[in-house]
Amino acid sequence: MLILFNPSSTTPGKAPLPMSLLALGSVMEGRRDYKIVDANLLHNPANPIPELLEIIEREKATALGMTVMPGPQLNQAVPLTKQVKAKFPDLPIIWGGYFPTQHSEIILKADYVDYTVRSQGELTLIELLDVLEYGGDLSAVNGISYRDGDKIVNTAPRALTPIEKFPMFPYHQVDVPRYMQNNYVGTRTLDHNSSFGCPFACNFCAIVSMTNRGWLPESAQRMADTLKHLQNTYGVNAIQFHDMDFFISEKRVVEFCDRIKDFGMTWWALGRIDELSRFADSTWQLMKKSGLKMIFCGAETGSDEMLARMNKGGQASVQLTLDLAVKMKSYGIVPEYSFVLGNPPEPEQDIEITFNFIRKLKQLNPATELILYTYTPVPMDAGGGDLYENAKAAGFHFPETLEDWTTGAWRDFALRREPDTPWLDTSIYRKVRNFERVINAYYPTTTDMKLTGMRKTMLRAVGGWRYHLKFYDAPLELRAMQRLFHYQRPETTGF
Repeated sequence: MLILFNPSSTTPGKAPLPMSLLALGSVMEGRRDYKIVDANLLHNPANPIPELLEIIEREKATALGMTVMPGPQLNQAVPLTKQVKAKFPDLPIIWGGYFPTQHSEIILKADYVDYTVRSQGELTLIELLDVLEYGGDLSAVNGISYRDGDKIVNTAPRALTPIEKFPMFPYHQVDVPRYMQNNYVGTRTLDHNSSFGCPFACNFCAIVSMTNRGWLPESAQRMADTLKHLQNTYGVNAIQFHDMDFFISEKRVVEFCDRIKDFGMTWWALGRIDELSRFADSTWQLMKKSGLKMIFCGAETGSDEMLARMNKGGQASVQLTLDLAVKMKSYGIVPEYSFVLGNPPEPEQDIEITFNFIRKLKQLNPATELILYTYTPVPMDAGGGDLYENAKAAGFHFPETLEDWTTGAWRDFALRREPDTPWLDTSIYRKVRNFERVINAYYPTTTDMKLTGMRKTMLRAVGGWRYHLKFYDAPLELRAMQRLFHYQRPETTGF
């Protein structure tokens, strides 16, 4: 029995569907016994160790596969894996996902992880399990890393396999209703991935190392068939597409929207501003008719120069960012823009430029949602470039052990809220957070369905004088109102 484990990644009640494990499960169906265990749904998500140990023993597990993202998942995965290995020393433990793809060398310095799967894992995991069970040559399994004595072996990368060659997700293996959420997108919202990878190479994005700029999409028909299955079987009425870029092919988007326009469903997805700016008006009309409510885009900055340094590629520009916000307003679709602030070598100047740009953006489309991050480097082989070189010159380096990665400072780094980086200090973080608090008061998020009427009017009035005077320091009264009203800051709806 293979146990596929998903470490806890979110607050209770917001568990996302474990799509990476469902993707692995799709190729296990009929070939191997397996069980998906999601810490987010266990009795004690914060400490799933006792329950997982009991499951491993009860199911007579032959291997444990774990998907690991940096941040909360990694912080839980390290002590959990240690205890599993201590109790079951002969149980093969396999890590996969973003973090193992980027940091296999660091992971395998620890003696409690036996193998890592890099990038797309469906076929890799099957082949690895076959070698472990029946014997064979580990070095012949593309896409894995393992220890051979004192040496760490990284086998050749595996060629990406089109998603259409894999079966659809085995939804019967998880408790689907427990993953549905009532949010801005819909009252019974579920998650889906309709593609793998991204053809661009933004140098702050971890997905680059996962796919080497490959993009593998599902067909529009398969996407529509999946939505119809979820609607008929579980009563799902909204979908959040977690693709790194849903809108790469306008032709695919048009066919998909045409297929679902009568489903009565609503949806959310991620896309690039320059791509969406090229879509025909007829495509926008069809997307709206099909139920599109919100699009998440990486606006990143208020500077064309910084966009170039980020290696955004395409036709990215700050003017396109403004123009798209105006276009989406005309169609009643909410733009959800993320920004990466505090970029080296002049983080304070970078922040001021983007603050002023955001103010202009909000004038054009007040409904625009704002997601503010601070810059965190990714490894050189994951895009690298000018920003990463500046980070290294400033004294930045990644942790060298798993234990270092699980310290509080590196957890914050992974979440991109207050990362411990040499070029940023607490005063700059405070400046970003204070600006965020003021602008979120003056322009309350449209996704907070509880903040209506008089509460919104009061919040806007209290935040207004600060916003107009550009006085963001020490917004104590707004902190008090947040405690009173419990209004939320904008957050990525789909994550």
